[in-house]
Amino acid sequence: MRLLLDTHALLWWADDDMRLKPSERDAIGDEDSIVWVSAASIWEISIKRRLGRIEIASGDLERELERSTFLELPIACRHAELAGSLPRHHEEPFDRMLIAQAQAEQLILVSYDPAFRDYEVSLAPTPT
Repeated sequence: MRLLLDTHALLWWADDDMRLKPSERDAIGDEDSIVWVSAASIWEISIKRRLGRIEIASGDLERELERSTFLELPIACRHAELAGSLPRHHEEPFDRMLIAQAQAEQLILVSYDPAFRDYEVSLAPTPT
């Protein structure tokens, strides 16, 4: 399985937070899965940390990425162009970038954001 973690899914994974459903936890932890973390998520977390909205030490996420063998997904020009051309179902620029990256790279996006359902993107968990 080729997965891209939404920012909250990454944080929940790192914190062993039970809001991450067992099926997603199993998929992320599966040794056959390839799990990507977008530079957009790290950027978003860094901003929220600076604003005092997230309590996570600098460098903790980098260590978690290494420990979990997650791959870094840089923001490419094609991602930026696609994100800018997406319909305006969602105004959050970080989330729009994740949607664009998932579409461009044919990844399953692990997200619990209901606004993502309005886009043509593969999601986990599957909407009910």
